[in-house]
Amino acid sequence: MRLVTYSSAGGVRKVGLVADMSVVDLRAALAGLVDIPETMMAFIAAGPEFLAQVRDEVARTPVWAPEHCQSLDAVTLHAPLRPGKIIGIGLNYVEHVEESSRSLDTAKDLPDRPVLFSKPGTAVVGPGEPIRHNAKLTKQLDWECELAVVIGRLTQGVSEERALDYVFGYSIMNDISARDQRRSGQWFYSKGQDSFAPFGPMIVTADEIPDPHTLQLSLFVNDDQRQNGNSQHMLFKIPTLIADITAGVTLEPGDVISTGSPQGVGAAMDPPTFLQPGDVVTCIIDRIGTLRNPVVAV
Repeated sequence: MRLVTYSSAGGVRKVGLVADMSVVDLRAALAGLVDIPETMMAFIAAGPEFLAQVRDEVARTPVWAPEHCQSLDAVTLHAPLRPGKIIGIGLNYVEHVEESSRSLDTAKDLPDRPVLFSKPGTAVVGPGEPIRHNAKLTKQLDWECELAVVIGRLTQGVSEERALDYVFGYSIMNDISARDQRRSGQWFYSKGQDSFAPFGPMIVTADEIPDPHTLQLSLFVNDDQRQNGNSQHMLFKIPTLIADITAGVTLEPGDVISTGSPQGVGAAMDPPTFLQPGDVVTCIIDRIGTLRNPVVAV
């Protein structure tokens, strides 16, 4: 299923199902069959059995009543949810390790364990919402298109063999960074400022993407392609990331792992090139969708 958080005409936010080019109000459409929660976070927290029940009812409904549907063009898509935790993965594509060592003073050697950092939930913005460019804080605002893993249930000390069982689905995150705000090697302020985690446009449930390591990732600034990679080139695959993180940190329903960026960041261009007010950043991941955000001066 392709799930969104959406609103229409300034109304309340709802959980929707994307079917063709329409959004189905799941709570209304499945009334009397399944009690759909009002928020995506509650939907995920309801657990695997609930998700299976919803999936079964959706499969039994090939045609949705018109009164429960709206065109995608007629609604506003929001970030699917505000995660309790966003755990970013640094240096997780081999070619990005090389370009980072040239431009960002990181180590030349491939990391032997996942490189972890965090972003706060307040960094999240949805499709179409602005990425804030504060010239007093940065002159090096950079982009990173990343596959986002949405956790589906309480996850502690999970083995690599079972790790994907705990994944609810996949989305897109743009790991925005103020490269000149790294502090003594720490990335939190560089990557955690407000609007530095564009997220969406939807969550595709894990059953739709049985192998998440086959997805093409692309990023454009305006009409210029800057990134072109594939999740097969992750240095640490998703089961390894989940096992490594949950060895010491409990992941909860709705938490997100942003799995790292392929090569092509602005800091590594010759000359280095960074986002400016007026730019539009577009992330595309195969089988998930398109996440587009303008850059706005503040």
